[in-house]
Amino acid sequence: MDHEAMRKTLAQCAGEAPDASAMAEATLNIWRQVATRLTPVIGIRGVDALFSRSLYLTSKAFPWLSLSGNEGNSHVLRVILKVRLASQETAAAAEASDALLVTFTELLATLIGESLTDRLLVPVWAPRCPAPEQENA
Repeated sequence: MDHEAMRKTLAQCAGEAPDASAMAEATLNIWRQVATRLTPVIGIRGVDALFSRSLYLTSKAFPWLSLSGNEGNSHVLRVILKVRLASQETAAAAEASDALLVTFTELLATLIGESLTDRLLVPVWAPRCPAPEQENA
């Protein structure tokens, strides 16, 4: 897994002079791409379970990410994640976002292997970023 590519993509998606809100939006845009790539392979429930577990593990280093009580609703988790990231200093939001992406890809690799994980997610780490989308209600 190319952790540097993940960091670069996150930084590029956040813009040239990002604030924490831009970092939060970039993080969720990347998550939507990851979910789109993985849903046909592991299903939406698999993606949601890995997302929840990654968030839980990442919250050990970033306690302000702890979202207990909402594990069953991935939409609620993403909305809360966005709010929590946006309320931090930009550097903290970037560090937590990066840690969350790394944790997720590492968990995924333990389930399906590093080679398949790389093949599925390399397009996400491409040097472009999609236009921001609105989170569905």
